[in-house]
Amino acid sequence: MRDVTTPEPATVLTDQELRALDAHWRAANYLAVGQIYLMANPLLTEPLRPEHIKPRLLGHWGTSPGLNLVHTHLNRVIRARGLDALCVWGPGHGGPAVLANSWLEGSYSETYPDVSRDAPGMERLFRQFSFPGGVPSHVAPETPGSIHEGGELGYSLSHAYGAAFDNPDLLVACVIGDGEAETGPLAASWHSNKFLDPVHDGAVLPILHLNGYKIANPTVLARLPEPELDELLRGYGHAPLHVTGDDPLAVHQAMAAAMDTALDRIARLQQSAREEGITERPRWPVIVLRTPKGWTGPAEVDGLPVEGTWRAHQVPLAGVRENPEHLRQLEAWLRSYRPEELFDEHGRPLPEVLECIPEGTRRLGATPHANGGLLLRDLPLPPLERFAVPVDKPGTSLHEPTRVLGELLENVMEATSERRDFRLVGPDETASNRLQAVYQASGKAWQAGLLPVDEHLDRHGRVMEILSEHTCQGWLEGYLLTGRHGLFSCYEAFIHIVDSMVNQHIKWLRVSRRLPWRRPLASLNYLLTSHVWRQDHNGFSHQDPGFIDHILNKSPEAVRVYLPPDTNTLLAVADHVLRSRDYVNVVVAGKQPCFDWLNLEQARAHCARGAGIWEWAGTEGGTGEPDIVLACAGDVPTQEVLAAAQLVRHRLPGLAVRVVNVVDLARLLPAEEHPHGMTDAEYDALFTRDKPVVFAYHGYPWLIHRLAYRRTGHAHLHVRGYKEIGTTTTPFDMVVRNDLDRYRLVMDVIDRVPGLAVRAAAVRQTMEDTRNRHHTWIREHGTDLPEVADWTWAG
Repeated sequence: MRDVTTPEPATVLTDQELRALDAHWRAANYLAVGQIYLMANPLLTEPLRPEHIKPRLLGHWGTSPGLNLVHTHLNRVIRARGLDALCVWGPGHGGPAVLANSWLEGSYSETYPDVSRDAPGMERLFRQFSFPGGVPSHVAPETPGSIHEGGELGYSLSHAYGAAFDNPDLLVACVIGDGEAETGPLAASWHSNKFLDPVHDGAVLPILHLNGYKIANPTVLARLPEPELDELLRGYGHAPLHVTGDDPLAVHQAMAAAMDTALDRIARLQQSAREEGITERPRWPVIVLRTPKGWTGPAEVDGLPVEGTWRAHQVPLAGVRENPEHLRQLEAWLRSYRPEELFDEHGRPLPEVLECIPEGTRRLGATPHANGGLLLRDLPLPPLERFAVPVDKPGTSLHEPTRVLGELLENVMEATSERRDFRLVGPDETASNRLQAVYQASGKAWQAGLLPVDEHLDRHGRVMEILSEHTCQGWLEGYLLTGRHGLFSCYEAFIHIVDSMVNQHIKWLRVSRRLPWRRPLASLNYLLTSHVWRQDHNGFSHQDPGFIDHILNKSPEAVRVYLPPDTNTLLAVADHVLRSRDYVNVVVAGKQPCFDWLNLEQARAHCARGAGIWEWAGTEGGTGEPDIVLACAGDVPTQEVLAAAQLVRHRLPGLAVRVVNVVDLARLLPAEEHPHGMTDAEYDALFTRDKPVVFAYHGYPWLIHRLAYRRTGHAHLHVRGYKEIGTTTTPFDMVVRNDLDRYRLVMDVIDRVPGLAVRAAAVRQTMEDTRNRHHTWIREHGTDLPEVADWTWAG
């Protein structure tokens, strides 16, 4: 590993620079405290009274002084070096700090003109914080300059790396709280530096902020002896620089020296890779900032220590309205920052306070990289005709849908090779999921050691594989939020690992849609394959289709779920989701050989409808309403429904069967509940009002009931799907075990069509006998019944 050292300057700051930085920091601290406590009297032009205090005190003070220090010093180096920079605030619960700095630099007032940079604007800034009709206490989409919701910890560093990928001129600073550093996602994301290409990517500067405590407990890293912490960070591939203390002026000097040293090292590492062709993996700098929790706040409250303890985490003085001593302490605390030296009589920041602030879009609150839609370009997608498979007759040819999709993605990779704004991420599964064609256009990103046996590893690659779904998710979110495109490919059962992360991204999208200044982003696209019905070889541990349920619980305006039944419909869906904006799209598709049902023209029309009748598969003709509807969603359920429809056609001639296939699951919802939902009239026309419906569904059956429970015909709806019964077995045995097989579906038809049970008793018995014969056959031969294994659609 390549270390680069640079001498630390003996004197970093002049007296004037030191005064200006300290003035900015004090002003930010004052504004942070004011947001937590005040609703009036923002400049303390009169003594504080209880009515100046908010009735509910909400917010987090403990981390705010450290965040203000980082923001102040980032301003200095950005301005001095002419940097393009973005900061990810891991302790995003320190929202008062980030809001304070945005207001000081003017970006907040430019975004929200009613929060002007003067006394009325300061009062509005204070009052709106954690107040009904105001802004959240965390760093949120409403915060200019932010790409990271701070409410849930663990994702900051992976977001930072995602932002840096393919942004060669961008510095991404990332403040990591020492509580956040204890989470699993954060621990895994330290390895992101093994994937950062110093030639084509920007730099990430982690700033590990050790203030010692979480809400009520000490933090692990803060209690490690410094040599042990250094060993840990060096083991992760970083070169630590330490800034420690509680004397503001000394800390300013030390922080400025650390920042300059870190940035000099980064510049040298990038230069050696870009200009000298050095390929050895760099050891990137990390700053370890150790300052007291709640620094500069009350040292003691009610006889108990506060500054430097867990008691400073949120609101150090909780009874300000009722307790005169708390009110006195709050006023003394605010006046300790000497606001008269920071703001003029009109509440405008004085020139010295603003001396370190960069100009224009170099301000952290104004960078376009934090409003990625400003930078987003349309993805160059090829014509689907180049990849579509020929379908002369339904159900007679087979293709592996994701393998064909891989050819399309290879083209996208190639088309973006110069502009570098598309990445494919996944946990060690690109080839397993049959997408390996992309390697012809881009290898797998890799900066660690290489061995002769390795394949497709590429120091400049844009296929990202790490066996951490959390890290993949964080990388892709950071990449999308800064204005690029991507796709996350994953085994269906294991995407649940990121349930909580996608929750936060969906919330971000929902809020962002309501902010006119936030521009639309490329959608977060999941391809879930190696799915529940074809994990017969790996078994029960790999079988879980429930991510769909999780997603469809979320905000309807932001989520979409697609279940393409064959190769051409997968291509049509992929084309749609890769062009879309501001959604989370979940696409579930198989990688095993799958029957081709629709040609490209038919597939496009079917996907545009989202759900439709396959007339060629049914037997209702033009005679009127069907006797029964066989519905399906998903590739394996579609095959079983069509096999069942064929059995009914031959065994029960004269029965009018309608076959309905659903690609867009949200179509089942009422139109008033989801933008893709059907009106009652549309739903009734498709499924009828009073005829039995047997629905073969890819996932857990109750989801279909939940989506359709308000429909007139819901009482006649019977859903077959995954019943949490899995094992290592044959492919067809998986559907038999869960009662989704063709023979069970025919039995359902007989059981549910009025009067058919008696007339078709012999047919039902034959179906039951076939299921029993299957049970015996697979245990003797280890393969599925020949009539199942060799089945094709015969109409």
